[in-house]
Amino acid sequence: MFDKDTIYVIGDSKTASNNPIMQQFNSYFIGLVIDRKNHKIIEAECSSTISLTSQFVQSIFNGRSMMDFEDIVADIENRYFGASQKALIVAFKNACIKYNQIINN
Repeated sequence: MFDKDTIYVIGDSKTASNNPIMQQFNSYFIGLVIDRKNHKIIEAECSSTISLTSQFVQSIFNGRSMMDFEDIVADIENRYFGASQKALIVAFKNACIKYNQIINN
């Protein structure tokens, strides 16, 4: 399904305890399939209680470069107004840290 040059990275964070995502999953996750040759995000998915949320998050990430951290965060801040906006940003930051560790080894 995915090219041999792709890797899978998970970023995680916490959100408000009254958020349905925390009640269901006890954490907030974003999974990213990334092409390590060009840093392009091939596929993204997040923990969500509504499938539209995951689809919308995909529209923010898919086709973008992991190297465009600030631009992606700005898009999240300007476009995603779900209760887990901050959790999404923190999870993405966590995924970026992991990704940079992987490509620098």
